[in-house]
Amino acid sequence: MEKATETQTTAMLPKQKRQVARKPVLTRIASGILYLALLILAVVQILPLIWLFLFSLKNNQEVFNLAPLSLPAEPKWENYVKVWTEGNISMYFFNSVWITAVSVILTVLIASFVTFAITRMKWKLSKLVLGLFMVAMMIPVHSTLIPLFSFFTSIHLMNHPLAIILTYTAFNLPITMMILLGFYYTLPREIEEAAIMDGCSIHRLFFRIILPITTPVLATTAIINMIYNWNEYVFVNTFISSDKYKTLTVGINNFIGQYSIDWGAIGATLMISILPILFAFFVLSNRIVEGITSGSVKG
Repeated sequence: MEKATETQTTAMLPKQKRQVARKPVLTRIASGILYLALLILAVVQILPLIWLFLFSLKNNQEVFNLAPLSLPAEPKWENYVKVWTEGNISMYFFNSVWITAVSVILTVLIASFVTFAITRMKWKLSKLVLGLFMVAMMIPVHSTLIPLFSFFTSIHLMNHPLAIILTYTAFNLPITMMILLGFYYTLPREIEEAAIMDGCSIHRLFFRIILPITTPVLATTAIINMIYNWNEYVFVNTFISSDKYKTLTVGINNFIGQYSIDWGAIGATLMISILPILFAFFVLSNRIVEGITSGSVKG
């Protein structure tokens, strides 16, 4: 009986070895298919940027007569000089930079204050306040245009950048808080208890301990807010009428004339407008992934 069992075991060994040998091959095939799919996806994502760059170096005749991805006969680098100087794009660019920066800082800071108060402090109305902020996410943003227009007119903030900053801050608070909540709930209470035992006040606890710990998730919320603020068009077009405070998204309209459109200049403007977003994403990409995943696992 024992000999029969040994014979069966010996017969099964080659079969198991063959199965083990097949696994690395299947793994390599699956990895190859995955990398191929990711490569195709990357090419599809990069092609519009390449097209836009080539588009920005062409004149109107080349835009309509040449293939979309064809090289221009003579690169029109002067399109970039033209939009930066004659088209006031430099003013619109710096308006977009400082309005976006102020709005992002205010949004992240206020959202951190509220999230800290809701998750780390005990008070009766904390759940009600959190519910109000979450309900605000269900309100369509542009359905508030008329009420906001009336409100800003009554307090004399029309055609003032503060109207844009307040609007961006208010509408970005709920999503920013939602991202911060998952991270704040995972913070160990022992850190705060030790700080308080050492005589740390609530303000120093937040600014010197909690805020630095939440840097990864703050980077995530900052880049999300920056993308929205930088690309927003409707609020700026509604609340701002003076060229002095217009941003890039609205300033592009200056190249759309009554009888002709300078398509090359529009392409150069669009290329300039996406460069800060691309730069910020590449610089903060690791922080973004870290911030998204940091609050997903507790412990």
